[in-house]
Amino acid sequence: MPHVIVKLLSGRSEPQKSRIAEAVTEAVMVTADCGEPSVSVSIEDVEPGDWTEKVYKPDILGAPGKLFKKPGYDPL
Repeated sequence: MPHVIVKLLSGRSEPQKSRIAEAVTEAVMVTADCGEPSVSVSIEDVEPGDWTEKVYKPDILGAPGKLFKKPGYDPL
């Protein structure tokens, strides 16, 4: 039962978020060998000024054992 949380800088439209969720669902289905009903995707908008404290520090710096793809940017 994969559940994926996508955190994005705010400003994406609802259609963009739907396309992201569809693409993530497809990727998870193929790579985790599971059916579409098993996958759920949520999208969290994060304001640019909050990114470092709400995402970068806790999810990237603070959880290196969970990070499978490192970002190629410095924190905002």
